[in-house]
Amino acid sequence: MLTVLIPWRPQPSRLAAIDAVVDWYVRNLGDVDIRTIDSDDEIFNLARCRNLGMNSIEDAGEVVVINDADTIPQLEPLLEAIAAASTSGLVHLPYTRYHWLGTAGTAQFTEGIPLDQCEFELVNGACSGVYITTPQSWWSHGGQDERFRGWGFEDAAWYVAHETLLDEAPRRHEGVVYALHHAAQAREGDQYDANAALMEQYREARSSRAAMRQLVGTDATAEKARRLPAS
Repeated sequence: MLTVLIPWRPQPSRLAAIDAVVDWYVRNLGDVDIRTIDSDDEIFNLARCRNLGMNSIEDAGEVVVINDADTIPQLEPLLEAIAAASTSGLVHLPYTRYHWLGTAGTAQFTEGIPLDQCEFELVNGACSGVYITTPQSWWSHGGQDERFRGWGFEDAAWYVAHETLLDEAPRRHEGVVYALHHAAQAREGDQYDANAALMEQYREARSSRAAMRQLVGTDATAEKARRLPAS
């Protein structure tokens, strides 16, 4: 049975989106273990939720999907990524194009228009939404940095760490993911500025594996540190 981890803290504007995501998995894959994951952080911590979800998987070699609560993949790229992730040692992204549907496209989808016919904005450089990996691969480059809180930068930092420590970017599969509209979080304030400053440290460390290893290890939990390789 495939496990799908969905970081999730209920918000009124997000309820329809997560229902659509869960419905998509049930309709397309049938017997799926869908788990919503939250932490006890006052500010929603997406990176920590992803780490907690991976910590809940007992078999380090099991292929797991980490799926945002607003993002729907295409079936064939998802299946390709699931098959490849079991042996690659990498995290896989089941898309090459990220379509943000916005209010108009999401309304069209709600009215029954197929996702691939809905209005969208193409988000260049997107590296979030849906990850496919094993716990072993996830922890081999540090998972995600839990110091990123609220909105912003945890995905970009993770991508740089993966690229630096595993000598390859997360592996993509030709396809599209569709991000549904919901109320946006503020992209300003002290926490946002702290996230941006931490992201700059990742940019500076990207040319040095030793520097990156030190950076991703500075906020490791005991369990996360235990899973990281010694070298």
